[in-house]
Amino acid sequence: MKVLEERIREEGLILSDTVLKVDSFLNHQVDTQLVLKIGEEFGRIFGHLPVTKVLTVEASGIQFAMAAGIALGVPFIYAKKKKAVTQAEDVYSAPVHSFTRQEDYRISISQKYLGPGDKVLIVDDFLATGAALVGLADIVNESGAELLGVGCVIEKSFQEGRSLLEARGIAVHALARIASMSPGEVHFIGNPDTAEIIKESVEC
Repeated sequence: MKVLEERIREEGLILSDTVLKVDSFLNHQVDTQLVLKIGEEFGRIFGHLPVTKVLTVEASGIQFAMAAGIALGVPFIYAKKKKAVTQAEDVYSAPVHSFTRQEDYRISISQKYLGPGDKVLIVDDFLATGAALVGLADIVNESGAELLGVGCVIEKSFQEGRSLLEARGIAVHALARIASMSPGEVHFIGNPDTAEIIKESVEC
C-alpha cells in the first residue's frame, strides 16, 4: 500500500532497528481518512471470504478493525486486556507478552460474541513477534470459530511473527512490509536494495 509506505517515510520515527513510532498518524493521533483507506484495502484483500466477525486487541488495533468491519459489512470485536467489573459472563482468554511494553497480560473476549458459527478475520496494527496475534488465534480456536486470515497494517518482516502464524497454516497479509530499518532509513519489501530516507524533522 504505497500511500501507507509514504506516510511511514514522511512521519515515521525509527528509534532503533526494531522500534518504529507512528503515533503522529496511526496509533495515538489518528489520520481517519488513512484508516478508512486501510479498511478498504483489507476489504479488497479479504472481501471474497465469508467473514462474519473482525477481531483485534485493544487499543491500537481498534480503529483498523472497525474500518475493516465497515468495508466488509460485519461487526468487529476487540479483546480486552483487563476484565471489567461489568464483564461477569464467561470469557475466552489467552496469555500475551507485549514487546513494546515488556509486560505480560491476559486478553479476553465474551463467549456471547464469538462462537462456532463465526468465520473470523484478525486485524492488528503491527506484526512483529506475533504474540498478540497468536493469542487471538488461540481464542478463535477455543471458541470453535474458523480463522480465515490475519491482516496487519505494518509488518516488521525481520521478526518472527509471520513464520509463527504461517506455521499454524494461517494466511497473513500486511499492507506495508519492512525488510529492515535503522534510525534515518527504512527498507520495504519490494525495494530490498533501496534505502528510503526518513525525514529528520519529525517531532516525537
